[in-house]
Formats: sequence, structure tokens, C-alpha cells
Amino acid sequence: MMQIGQTITDGTYQAFHKEQIRSLTLSECRGKWLVLVFYPGDFTFIYPTELQELGELYTEFQKLGAEVLSVSTDSVFVHKAWHDTSPAIKNIQFPMVADTTGRLSREFGTYLEDEGVSLRGSFLIDPDGVLKVGEIHDNSIGRNGRELLRKLQAAVHVREGKGEVCPASWSPGDKTLKPGLDLVGKI
Repeated sequence: MMQIGQTITDGTYQAFHKEQIRSLTLSECRGKWLVLVFYPGDFTFIYPTELQELGELYTEFQKLGAEVLSVSTDSVFVHKAWHDTSPAIKNIQFPMVADTTGRLSREFGTYLEDEGVSLRGSFLIDPDGVLKVGEIHDNSIGRNGRELLRKLQAAVHVREGKGEVCPASWSPGDKTLKPGLDLVGKI
């Protein structure tokens, strides 16, 4: 299972993207931030709401130099059928990755062996391929796309910053912290 601070391994996967089925490698995202969002399956109840929200925020992710990939154990053909039939999914512009063997889900620790599906997981990988943020939770609880975007904003700020870190609930424009002994016991 990937751990924070580890470099992700490359792999080739099939994806449904812009009305086409294509091969996609994780290494083609090097040089930009990568946002991986795992979910149990297409034609489910919670994920259309998450995917629709991520789709609405997609340009904001792109402005930060990020690519978003949604990942489930469904095939690219199921992704296409879902894209073609669901009003919430029709406008999605980012690739929908097929992890039919569960290999990518296993690598990120989201795979449920007994069910053959993934838990909900959100991961932020920096432009060097290093895992910076990981969150996994039960499939009955939907994630917050705006919070994922906020975490990406914080990760970008820290990477570009001058030794600053982002405190709780930090948003762009808020004060940051400069770690040092002068802060000990004063926060």
C-alpha cells in the first residue's frame, strides 16, 4: 500500500475520456499534480454526486496544474455507458480509469477483496510523483470535492512556499505558519 512520501509506481490503464477509450499511464501526469479519486462503481448512488461536483470544479483543479482521474473497477465500456446515460456524468471532462483487475486500487489500499470493488479514496500526488495526501473512507459517506480542492491549494502553496506550512482549515489568502522554536507554546 502506498504511504505518504513514497513515489507512486507507473502503470498503464484503460480510460474513457472525451468520447474515446485510450491507454493512460500515470507517468504521463508527471510534471503536474495528480488527483486520484477511487470509488466502488458506476451506476451507484453517491458517486454521481461526487463526480458531478468534481466535474464542476475541474477547471479549478486544472488552474493549479492538476489532472483528475476517477478510478473504479468497472470497465471502460461501463464508464462509457454511464457517461452516455447519466445527466450528472455527461459533462465530465477528466479521464475515467478502468481498474478491472483491482491492481491500482490494491496499490493505494482501497480494494475490498471480498467485494471486488474499491472504497472511496482520494489521493494527491505532487509533480514529482510523490504521494502527499491520502484519505480512505467507507463507501456510504460521500467526499467533499471542495475540501479536496482546498487540500490541493494548500499542497501547492507549501511546495511553492518559503518554508511555510498551512494551519487547520487554511484557504488561499489566509495566514500561514513558519515552523520554528519561536512558535513553540505560542499557538
